[in-house]
Amino acid sequence: MSTPFHFDDIRPYCDNEAHDVLQKIIKDPLFMKLVNNLWPSMSYEEVQAKAEKVNSNLEFQVEFMHPAIRTIVARSAKELTCSGFEHLDKNEAYLFVANHRDILLDSAILQILLVENGFATSEITFGKNLMEEGFITDFGRLNRMFAVMREGTSRELYDISKKLSAYIRHTLVDKNTSVWIAQRNGRTKDGNDQTQTGLLKMLNISGTGSFAENFAELKIVPLTISYEYEPCDVFKVQELYLSGLLTKYIKAEGEDLNSIITGIIQPKGRIHMKVGTPILNELNEIDTAANENEKIKLLTTLVDKQIYKGYKLWPVNFIAADILNNNITFSAHYTSEEKENFLNYISSKTASIDGEQDVLFNLFIKLYAAPVGNVFKN
Repeated sequence: MSTPFHFDDIRPYCDNEAHDVLQKIIKDPLFMKLVNNLWPSMSYEEVQAKAEKVNSNLEFQVEFMHPAIRTIVARSAKELTCSGFEHLDKNEAYLFVANHRDILLDSAILQILLVENGFATSEITFGKNLMEEGFITDFGRLNRMFAVMREGTSRELYDISKKLSAYIRHTLVDKNTSVWIAQRNGRTKDGNDQTQTGLLKMLNISGTGSFAENFAELKIVPLTISYEYEPCDVFKVQELYLSGLLTKYIKAEGEDLNSIITGIIQPKGRIHMKVGTPILNELNEIDTAANENEKIKLLTTLVDKQIYKGYKLWPVNFIAADILNNNITFSAHYTSEEKENFLNYISSKTASIDGEQDVLFNLFIKLYAAPVGNVFKN
C-alpha cells in the first residue's frame, strides 16, 4: 500500500532501533523501579545481560514484558482464561477491535495470550495524552505502541484521522502486523460496551476500494475482555456521579497515571478474553446498503454483537442485574453468600466516595449489570 504520510511521529520503534533504545532506558532510574516491582528476582546485572541480547520489539516483549504482565496477573487476578484463538491464522494480521475496561491491561493481556497461543504480538494504540516525553514514551514505543492524537481543531482532527487510518492499514497490509484498538475513545465507564461509528469511519478513510474491499483488507476481529471485578470501578462511578452534577467532568492532574496504577494492582477476580471471528463474509451483504452511513451502522452492529456474545458473565453481573430489575431472574447463577459478599464489596467502595450513597450504589449496580443486558438483548 503506497501512502503520502510519514509516520515517524506516531509509530513504535523499529526493530533496528530496539537494542539502542533499551540500552538507553535501562539506565533510567525509573526502569530499576519497574525491575524491583515487576521482575523482583532479577538483578541489574541480569537486566543488562538480558537487554544486550534484545534486537527487536518482539524480543523485548517476550523477554521483559511477558513475564511482567504475567506477574501483574498473578498478583491481581484469581485466573486468566481465553478462547477463540482457533479462529485465527498465525500467518495473517488482524485488527482487534476491543471493548475497553482498563487503560493498560486490556491490550497487555492480549499480548501475552497471543504469544502463548503461538502468534506474534500486535501493535497497540495509545493516547498521546498518556505518553509523556522521555522514559514513558520510549518504553511505550519499544512495546509496539503507536500514538493517537486526540486534540486539535476540526480540520486538524480530520487530518489526524486520515494519518491514523493510513498507518493502521499500512501496519496490517504492508507489515503484516496485527493491531489492537479500542472500540471507543476512553474506557467504558458505565459497563455498556458500544463501538463508536466514528472509529469505523476513520478506518475506512484510507481505503481505495469498495466498502467491502476496504474492510476485508483490515480483517476486523472483535475482542472481548471480561473482568469479574471492574478495574478502577470506584473512579468510574465517581466520574459518572460528578458528571451527573456538573456540565463537564474535568480530570485531576495525574488522574490517568493513578488509573493505570490502580488498574494494575486492584484485585480483579477472574479474567476471560474471548477472540471473535474475522468479519469477512458479511461485508458483501453490508455493501448493498443504501449509503455509507447505513453500511457503517450495520458493521458497527456486527462488531458489537460479537463483543457482547463474547462477554463472560460472572456471578456479580447476574446479582447486579437482579438487583437493578428487582427480581430473581438470574438467581440460579449465584449463591446467597456471593450476593452478600458483592453487596459488602459495593458498600466498602461507595463509602470511599463523597456523595449520595443511594445514587452511588445505583451507579455501581448499573456498571456491573450492563453486560447482562447486552448479552441477553442480542
